[in-house]
Amino acid sequence: MNEWRSPRLVAVASVVLGIGALTAVSLWGQAGGSLFWLDAAAAVVSLLMALAQLRWPVAGALAATLLAAASPVGTPAATMGALQVAQRRRFPVAVAVTAAGMAAHVVQGLWRPNSGISLGWWLLLIFAAYGALLGWGALARSRRALLRSLYERAQRAEAEQGRRIAEARMAERRTLAREMHDVLAHRLSLVATHAGALEYRPDSSPDQLAQAAGVVRAGVHQALEELRQVIGLLREEDDGHDDLEPQPTLADLPRLVAEAREAGQPVRLREEVTDAAALPAAAARTVYRVAQEGLTNARKHAPGRPVEVLLHGGPGARLLIDIRNPLAAAESAPAVPGGGLGLVGLTERVRLAGGQLDHQITDRQFRLQAWLPWPA
Repeated sequence: MNEWRSPRLVAVASVVLGIGALTAVSLWGQAGGSLFWLDAAAAVVSLLMALAQLRWPVAGALAATLLAAASPVGTPAATMGALQVAQRRRFPVAVAVTAAGMAAHVVQGLWRPNSGISLGWWLLLIFAAYGALLGWGALARSRRALLRSLYERAQRAEAEQGRRIAEARMAERRTLAREMHDVLAHRLSLVATHAGALEYRPDSSPDQLAQAAGVVRAGVHQALEELRQVIGLLREEDDGHDDLEPQPTLADLPRLVAEAREAGQPVRLREEVTDAAALPAAAARTVYRVAQEGLTNARKHAPGRPVEVLLHGGPGARLLIDIRNPLAAAESAPAVPGGGLGLVGLTERVRLAGGQLDHQITDRQFRLQAWLPWPA
């Protein structure tokens, strides 16, 4: 705030000038000629001191206090200066200025006593007025500091809330993008499998070739649609993902296995699950992703080898997902190159769901196991 342009404080200075002028007129008949001119000069100087208090409250209040010791005309500026110091400076400084003002008025009362009231009552009135001004100013300063603190805290809380919302959105985007990445990897592995069949089985009948080509075309089309969804998730200007299809769950697992079998991957599915509909949605999505990643890895690194998928568990117990497949021949290369991050992301997904994931090679078999909690 610019002190020189504050309408409230400029109004205070005008009041000081008006009260000082009225005081000087009331003293016309009481003071002698020299004292009258002292009071007239004090009225002008008190106005200057009141204006100085707008910028330098302590210095202006002390100067007005010295003036009040010599003339009653300086009393309005001195008391108003004490109020401004109490409002704008620390409490010890305000107490010191208030004490100086009281002392100055003691001097004024002894040198130029008021004929309309006794010295004792006049000093009591002065002390009460200074005490009230000190309390009023301190209260106003505390209230202003409290409001400023609450405003700053509200701003910080709003900024923090905005940051948390942005982080939550980004986390959700990353989660959905990771899910769509898994879907896309699965879809492309199916396309690569059918394309490999076209390449290595040129002696197939025209109907078989046409069917395989149709599967490749449909798979590429679906992969492009899923890639578009991933890009949409990563766009900063995207406000949400309400237009995305629902993520697959445990109920979609038979369809996933059927797609793998159509691609020529032998899959045996055993579901030993009690009340599958009671499985929480988040866990159901995670089960699907674990199975999808296991089938995708088997198709990449051990094409044509049989895969066994076991689901076992029920409410109140852990849900086990066990996927096994024999290893490919040592000299064979993966059908589809992988980025090596599928199991890393899957481990993080299972961990966030409260479960555990493990993968190992035993007896020339790759085994992927995941355990997920299933509340009763």
